[in-house]
Amino acid sequence: MKKWLHTDLAVLVGRLAVLYVLLFVCRLVFWAVNAAALGPVAWAEVPQLLRGAFAFDTVSLVYANAVLIFFSLLPLRVRERAWYQRCLFWYYVVVNAAVLAINYSDIVYFRYTAKRFTADELFFFGNDNTAHVALKFAAENWWLVGLWALSVAALVAAFRWIGPPRPAIRSRRGYYAAGTAVLMGAVALCVGGVRGGFGRSVRPITLSNATQYTPSVQKANLILSNPFCIIRTMGKTRVEVPRYFDAEELAAIYTPYHFPAADAPALGRRNIVILILESFSAEHSALLNPDLYPAGDPGFTPFLDSLMRGGYTFTEAYSNGRKSIDALPSVLASIPSFATPFMLLPQSLGTGRPLPAILRDEGYTTAFFNGSPRGSMGFGAYANQAGVTEIFSQEDYERERGTGDYDGYWGIWDEPFLSFMAGQLGRLPQPFFAAAFTLTSHHPFVVPDRYRDSLPAGRTRVHRGVAYTDMAIRRFMEQAARQPWYDSTIFVFVADHVSSETFAPKTGTPTGNTHIISFIYTPDGAVRGMDGRVSQQLDLMPTLLGLVGYRKPYFAFGRDVIGEPERLPMAVNYMNQAYQAITDSLVIFFDGQRVLGAYGRADTLQRYNLARLATPCMRGTERTLKAMVQQYYDHLSRRSYVADPEAVPVQRPVADTVEVCY
Repeated sequence: MKKWLHTDLAVLVGRLAVLYVLLFVCRLVFWAVNAAALGPVAWAEVPQLLRGAFAFDTVSLVYANAVLIFFSLLPLRVRERAWYQRCLFWYYVVVNAAVLAINYSDIVYFRYTAKRFTADELFFFGNDNTAHVALKFAAENWWLVGLWALSVAALVAAFRWIGPPRPAIRSRRGYYAAGTAVLMGAVALCVGGVRGGFGRSVRPITLSNATQYTPSVQKANLILSNPFCIIRTMGKTRVEVPRYFDAEELAAIYTPYHFPAADAPALGRRNIVILILESFSAEHSALLNPDLYPAGDPGFTPFLDSLMRGGYTFTEAYSNGRKSIDALPSVLASIPSFATPFMLLPQSLGTGRPLPAILRDEGYTTAFFNGSPRGSMGFGAYANQAGVTEIFSQEDYERERGTGDYDGYWGIWDEPFLSFMAGQLGRLPQPFFAAAFTLTSHHPFVVPDRYRDSLPAGRTRVHRGVAYTDMAIRRFMEQAARQPWYDSTIFVFVADHVSSETFAPKTGTPTGNTHIISFIYTPDGAVRGMDGRVSQQLDLMPTLLGLVGYRKPYFAFGRDVIGEPERLPMAVNYMNQAYQAITDSLVIFFDGQRVLGAYGRADTLQRYNLARLATPCMRGTERTLKAMVQQYYDHLSRRSYVADPEAVPVQRPVADTVEVCY
């Protein structure tokens, strides 16, 4: 047994364990110094905070020590040479001393910026006074320098004490076979560590994932560590704010500040349930696209079509992104994603008041449902950040109903999970807000075996999955209708984005490729109609706040489609390295400097580029788009997503500042 404790793997694990301990000491000091800014930590929060700290420290250590891990396990006899071990020693000490130095610097730096050290601070190293300022900070915080020096001494001692490694297998063949297996296993573990897990649905974790372990944006800083924060934000943190207009002109053209009229009509404090539907293109609906389906063909969303006929349907609704992670900020916070998804930006950890947070403060219970594992795609983390207090995931489902409904890829099939959701909603105090993200209508496009023959195969691989989810929603609504909260609930159905599988030529254009299903349904028919004006995911938050009678100022890039007729109907997204603005009469593509293309809305295949005509309509649309982009990047740079208390409502209607041509 003793010889196995001195193998290369055991020695490496011991040395990495020392790094975990030293980073934990850094975190304790960080908390002690910045406790007032971070807020009190209850004992009940500690386990989750520790889990998050371990996850982010793992990523940091893998980033910093990938070379050390590889060469420590490389199955070659040269590893036993003294010079080889000296090289590993210097790498271990120098690189990790730098890691610890950055983390100790964060302890002081946090006081000035209320955020962890990220790549946008690297430009300071180009300043002439960088060395002088660094020395001054070191002198003022000599005790931190002392702690860092002790940590470096611990690195030196640990490397020498835990080692040198000695091979446990002497035969040549066994040595190389075992060494190769260990190296491959270590590589796999490193990949899982960087991604934050091993599931298919897990994506490399980002800064916003820290809120998966705490609903507090401030306490998320207690979980984060470096070099993770630097590497994951390289190329993403510097926000260049375009200056198309001065402040006064900008506010007159477009503002994300909303000041609801005190006497605006409303439905009152109703429950809200939002179902975000994976890949539900408008193309799937025979109601929205009768030209794509012969008479009598129900399409692939017959139940949703029946709800649309009795609800308030946005026939020209567009997504604000092309990824699932773009949809959550758009729907829950009315914040778009442009070149980089908002959830992946470090600026997403700013001050905001998304829809769940506003409703929570108004006395609502808030919940989020997703059938994937809790950390999947960062959904739960963002929901937490947005103000959701109750999160239900695959783990919660399986705890109550067992593991038999796992689809083998993403999570729980939509039908049983939505049934589980309906049951959980019945236990929530009213009024409540709940959002759910479906998952079955996604690659690899599979449905439960018992439905394979009864659901239509369709024209694309996704259609059977869409039909399955449509059926699952029907059963969810039937179950909900038997519960007392049903009649006093506003239901919202909205796609996250268009499916990757399409068949109609018009869906192949950048505009058609963002045309989605989106509508509001109230069981009592309080809100009904077919709204043919352009709308977007960003419009849902303002519209819902208007319907429930929220009358305080708030921040949103969308518009209340019912209560703000003065705002120009327009959908905006970022497609093919250009901004796309869609109005009721025009589509333009803008690269930040000039209009690349302009098409009439009637030109669904976008064959005729009208950009060279530079009509008043184009100039007005471009002007509004520029103002929105400037507002977006300006608020990103300030990390502020709340209404300015000193702002005043724009005196003239926003739409009047644009030369509207419809």
